[in-house]
Amino acid sequence: MCFGLETRLTVRQVAGGTILVSVMVLALKLGAWGLSGSVALFSDAMESLVNVSAAVLAWFAIRYAERPADAGHPFGHHKAEYFSAVIEGIMIILAAALILHEAYGALFGITKAALTPLALTVNCLALGVNLIWAQVLLRSGTRLNSPAFKAGGRHLMGDVWTSFGVICGLVLVLLTGWHMLDPVIALLVAINILREGLHVVSESVDGLMDKAASAEEQEKIQAVILGSGGGALQIHDIKTRRAGKAMFVEFHMVVDGDMSVAESHVICDRLEAEIEAALPGVHVTIHVEPDHKLEDSGLEPPAP
Repeated sequence: MCFGLETRLTVRQVAGGTILVSVMVLALKLGAWGLSGSVALFSDAMESLVNVSAAVLAWFAIRYAERPADAGHPFGHHKAEYFSAVIEGIMIILAAALILHEAYGALFGITKAALTPLALTVNCLALGVNLIWAQVLLRSGTRLNSPAFKAGGRHLMGDVWTSFGVICGLVLVLLTGWHMLDPVIALLVAINILREGLHVVSESVDGLMDKAASAEEQEKIQAVILGSGGGALQIHDIKTRRAGKAMFVEFHMVVDGDMSVAESHVICDRLEAEIEAALPGVHVTIHVEPDHKLEDSGLEPPAP
């Protein structure tokens, strides 16, 4: 469906493409609304207006997040993407509030939408473009470990389902003449958008709060430690955190008190290399301790 784009595009190309696609989709949806005056199509267009603003924010955030670590930010600028995703979520919530206002006015007004098959066809075209690019964003977000792309992809998929529901509902309006369905559909769209906005904000704030690596990633780390930690007596206090595309791992490694610094350093180098091979982009910090620091629980690599 995506013609392999999600495997070929760079971070900046995906971010730039998202801006172009969101502007094109917004133009199509505004055209559909202009042709009909439907408040449901207006609600669909407002969600795409948020997409344009969010795409621009993501473009700037991703460029900033790619900056190398410096004296003021020794751990890098990776979390910039989370700020972009939080702002996107807030904008989604504001769009939902605006749609609720318009739908409420239409629900108790006397103006009826002038729905036509052409208006719905234009909106269908916008839906198709959004569907393709949502898949590109979701797969690129997974490949590049980008919170901004993942949030944008989920939002676009929400937009796709919203557009599909709007189109189905308005086809029913055309077939039955029940114009009251138009603002009712808009209300349902607003509720769905509000739910999506709250989800994006919640997940992004989680990232800003140094959320741990996924269970699958932690299992990989433990497997590497058990497989490549020969020479260490115990590994304990394993801690992980994600910051955008970067992951930070730290743990304490207990060795024989008579082991030399050079010998313990060999084990550290081996563990760091193996963990980085299993999880590209990870930053590993190991604190070496003598054997009187053994704890009641921890990983015990087999003897070399």
